[in-house]
Amino acid sequence: MALRLGDTAPDFEADTTEGRIRFHDWIGDSWVVFYSHPADFTPVCTTELGETARLKAEFDKRNAKAIVLSVDSVEDHRAWSGDIEETQGSAVNFPIIADPDRKVSELYDMIHPGAGDTSTVRSVFVIDPNKKVRMTMTYPKSAGRNFAEILRVIDSIQLTDGHKVATPVNWQAGEDVIILPTLSDDEAREHFPDGWKELKPYLRVTRQPG
Repeated sequence: MALRLGDTAPDFEADTTEGRIRFHDWIGDSWVVFYSHPADFTPVCTTELGETARLKAEFDKRNAKAIVLSVDSVEDHRAWSGDIEETQGSAVNFPIIADPDRKVSELYDMIHPGAGDTSTVRSVFVIDPNKKVRMTMTYPKSAGRNFAEILRVIDSIQLTDGHKVATPVNWQAGEDVIILPTLSDDEAREHFPDGWKELKPYLRVTRQPG
């Protein structure tokens, strides 16, 4: 069964480049970006893991951390990490899960036989501190991920969890947001005393709450 938004992320134990983990314990009170890549020593994956390492400070700002998986061994992951640092300029600073028996890959539906072989596709899961799946994305093996979009979605989810707003198309942190249409105008005045611009009764634009 494919995981859906709001589902509890399945727990598992696995060996990683930072030792053996139980996933839910490793998550702790953090947000998590959990993603799969097709194989070690491959070009697109090398750029993706280098970018993930480079973005550590951005993840930290959001109380988020990354963890990555492929069906390769821990030994291969560690050997490949040197290539990532050499070519991308950032040392790997997050665990890489070894999943040679494909148990975790199958648990998270990361292997798509129609995509060509038994390696994992580029799946992404954003998981919150309550271990709930909040966002999923799947890229083809030929297309590297857009990590700016992953960070943007985390910003949106964290903002909208705390305020009665939604974020519009192409929204970036700090830009105007939309008041939830479930709020009446009277209720909206309590939450947004500085007011809003009404384009339609269901489309009220206001400044991003602090």
